[in-house]
Amino acid sequence: MSPALPLARPGQSQDLLQGLIRYAQGLPAVRTGVVHPCDAVSLAAALEAKALGLIAPVLIAPRSKLESVAQQEGLVLGDVEIEDVPHSHAAAAKGAELAAAGEVQALMKGSLHTDELMSAILPSSAGLRTKRRVSHCFLMQVPTYPRAFIITDAAINIAPDLLAKADIVQNAIDLARVLGVESPKVALLAAVETVSPHMQATMDAAILCKMADRGQISGGVLDGPLAFDNAISSEAAQIKGIHSEVAGAADILVAPDLESGNMLAKQLEYLGNAHSAGIVVGAKVPIVLTSRADPKLSRLASCAVAAILAQHYRGNPP
Repeated sequence: MSPALPLARPGQSQDLLQGLIRYAQGLPAVRTGVVHPCDAVSLAAALEAKALGLIAPVLIAPRSKLESVAQQEGLVLGDVEIEDVPHSHAAAAKGAELAAAGEVQALMKGSLHTDELMSAILPSSAGLRTKRRVSHCFLMQVPTYPRAFIITDAAINIAPDLLAKADIVQNAIDLARVLGVESPKVALLAAVETVSPHMQATMDAAILCKMADRGQISGGVLDGPLAFDNAISSEAAQIKGIHSEVAGAADILVAPDLESGNMLAKQLEYLGNAHSAGIVVGAKVPIVLTSRADPKLSRLASCAVAAILAQHYRGNPP
């Protein structure tokens, strides 16, 4: 039997990344298109994820570059499948093609730029879009907060409007539910906790809460606008007279825009000793977006999330 879903037990968020990996190891390895892994870090991560049984990689890149990197770094390609393409742009296009055809069930970014990969995935002609906006989720664990949580969107949507935010929220709720949170608590972040027509984030938060009341967003409990202190501290919320099921117990933190979400995630990582994994959701396959600065464990845990989602999508296509 697989261990409990990684987010199934609030208050026990320690060792989140290892928990994701352990759970995914109990699932079939997901066939994953690894797009242009032509540096030591991305190639080694793909091969290690294979060794752990998380993914069955299909390396999409110029064969000569892969063999050169492998030789320089002492990595063994062995029987790993390779799709030989001339350059990174062709690798992105081939990855999208394989995913749309069902030949791979997940995609993983290698050493190319995020924009180059996503530009091959996002057009409707690629066949990977769903009815939802694509968005990114960081799964985070910090020593000072009693549960693992999600930050969204910190990597894809620069300045989302209200409808885009509704999709971002629903994507995060669906991910949290797949990972074991039955009814995720969603904090819609702003600079203040009161609604002001001069601050669009507060207006959007209030409308999103009403959309949830009307069933336009489902599966979670929303509250906002909430300043960050109120979202993560019930004591701060009480001092300010906020009575909320979400305050101090948020499973999902929804940033007003990409800049604030990205800064929040990186501040927690570099100043708060946070551990994190990341995944793009809202497409027909999960997409692992990793940074060159990500530690190895984060890369592997991100592959684990992709494997868990891919298994879920087999019975519940997005």
